[in-house]
Amino acid sequence: MALYRFRVSFEDYDDVMREIDIKSNQTFEDLHKAIHQSTGYSPEQSSSFYISNDQWTKGEEITYLPNQKRIDRGISLMEKVKLSSFIDDPHQKFYYTYNFDRPYDFHVELMKIILDEDPKITYPHIVKSVGEAPKMFANNFNPTVLPPTNEDFDFLNEMEFVPEDAEDFSEVTDTGEEEEETHGIDADDQEDDEMDEFSDNEHMEDEGRGHGHDDY
Repeated sequence: MALYRFRVSFEDYDDVMREIDIKSNQTFEDLHKAIHQSTGYSPEQSSSFYISNDQWTKGEEITYLPNQKRIDRGISLMEKVKLSSFIDDPHQKFYYTYNFDRPYDFHVELMKIILDEDPKITYPHIVKSVGEAPKMFANNFNPTVLPPTNEDFDFLNEMEFVPEDAEDFSEVTDTGEEEEETHGIDADDQEDDEMDEFSDNEHMEDEGRGHGHDDY
């Protein structure tokens, strides 16, 4: 029985890689589970392989635990499709998305075909493991929900407003008005004083001129 050796790498984590040997007559589900035996992730997540070209463009889809939309579209199921059905190229590529809720994307590339299997090994078999797979995050999201209320927002109550404080506000306002009036009176008085002083100066100048004339 021929063996396929696939290199599996994270699309966004270049330093993490796995090499897996698998029998040609095993299924995409077998490869799916082997990948997550090597990453430590749970295989029981909705995922898909896509037949791909050298540019990692997604083609025909082969899925696991499909949602209703995929079922309605008649997408092939991993457990029913053998790997050999889609190996047309000695370097065949598959684009693989694991866990559609919180996806990780992988590049899966056929590295070589081995003609003889080892009877002492159980396949799929992880041949090489480089780097630690990134940790999965929980899907739970529990935002803090404020209790509902039918009351309008009361700004004064929020500021701990006390009715007696209103007197203090009015006193401040009255004081401000009195100060304005006082400033107004002072300004008028100052202007009158300046006029009187100017008049006195003129009178003194006239007297000075008069005395000068008498001297002559």
